[in-house]
Amino acid sequence: MSEAALYLGVNPFETRVALRENGRLVTYRVERHRSSSRVGNLYKGRVTRLLPGMQAAFIDIGEGRDGFLYVREAGAVADDYAELFLDEDEELAPPSPPPAIDDLLREGQEILVQVVKDGLGSKGARLTSHISLPGRFLVYLPTVQQRGVSRRITDEEERERLRAIVEAFDEPGGWIVRTAGEGQGPAELEADRRDLAGAWHRIREAAERSRAPALLHRELSPLLRAVRDLLTESVRECWVDDVEAYREIVEFLEQRDPTLVGRVKLYRRSADLMAAFGIEAELEKALRPKVWLKSGGYLVVNQTEALVAIDVNTGRFVGNSSLEDTVTRINLEAVKEIVRQLRLRDLGGIVVIDFIDMEDRQNRAVVYEALERELKSDPARSQLLPMSDIGLVQLTRKRTRPSLDRTLSRECPYCHGSGRIKSFQTVCLEIRRAILGYAEAGARQITLVVHPEISHYLQGSFRELLRELEEIHGIEVILRENPLFHQEQYEIVE
Repeated sequence: MSEAALYLGVNPFETRVALRENGRLVTYRVERHRSSSRVGNLYKGRVTRLLPGMQAAFIDIGEGRDGFLYVREAGAVADDYAELFLDEDEELAPPSPPPAIDDLLREGQEILVQVVKDGLGSKGARLTSHISLPGRFLVYLPTVQQRGVSRRITDEEERERLRAIVEAFDEPGGWIVRTAGEGQGPAELEADRRDLAGAWHRIREAAERSRAPALLHRELSPLLRAVRDLLTESVRECWVDDVEAYREIVEFLEQRDPTLVGRVKLYRRSADLMAAFGIEAELEKALRPKVWLKSGGYLVVNQTEALVAIDVNTGRFVGNSSLEDTVTRINLEAVKEIVRQLRLRDLGGIVVIDFIDMEDRQNRAVVYEALERELKSDPARSQLLPMSDIGLVQLTRKRTRPSLDRTLSRECPYCHGSGRIKSFQTVCLEIRRAILGYAEAGARQITLVVHPEISHYLQGSFRELLRELEEIHGIEVILRENPLFHQEQYEIVE
């Protein structure tokens, strides 16, 4: 079991959550309170529009923008849920074709829905009618009639013990034992079951009293959600930098899991918690496009609108045996860092990994199996496709929130997301064309105002441009610098 530490930074504007495993940062989340996540919230919504061509519906949940409900999330059982109840040696049966959306819903109908993914940009939230209520050790699925145990609990005897406990629950619906439930006794699981069943009873009563659209149940605060999901037996210490937050966590754990109360520690210094424990520096290094490996190889991580591309490179590593062995070693080292980066950056959707080419089919199989094993440590579900002959691997990873990059940064107003700006030579040649336009209109002297870097380039490496304008075209150019200009910006004054 890995050694882990949890860090919680709380202030009136944001909640920051960092998790280290074996001394390395694997999770970092930020939730700004003005744009708090709605994932997990339950609403009584109203169908505003059916989209037969997309087999989906718009649902008014009272949050300004209608949510989006796909037909597979409105039918009998979601495919995601079916997968949860399988053992390692079982295969998911091919999904049966869902009914048409207009056979399930009608405009104006009221429906109970849950947010599974926050809205992005102009898109509304992604919704499901398959409700899940997570507790400390259990997840309750009121619309499902199956019982199961997290696949991350691998000990077969423990799985059977836990399955027997949840099979004995008389509460209808589906029950999943979470990874945190490993080693817990019947009393602890029963207490969690009672809390979740009570919450569902209150939700149903609120739904009967309310008219759509209405919020029926709000997920835990970012602070308590982090404690519920991340403060497990493997976490040896949990630091929090706010007295009120510390008391809230202790009170929460006293009710849910008193054995963990002693691991919560109040950080009393005035220095920033994340900076003091070196997390800010580690985060800044980890979020750069280029991620160095200990061997001297490196990854390049590019997040685009359509997919995430991860490229593995040899870098400074030259090895001491054959090229094939060198390449295989770098690829195996890259596997752990790739999964860490997926978790740390909250990368989801389609991910394409370009490993360094391996000639030996057996080596490709070794790297693929290592990636498959490493992904089992990732809390987010993923689906892995076979490796191609040229070392490409495709996977999909479940995404419920914007990536860390999208949370912490914004699109560059100069490059508009391309990550590049015009070269010095390109800017200077644009300036030349503009000046020649003034010359055609009869100008013989102009003042050119540019960024200092462009000015240095025009007077150094590209000084022949000014000489050509003066000697051939008869235009005197008076050069001025403005450090407030963007490098692509210039101004011509007669």
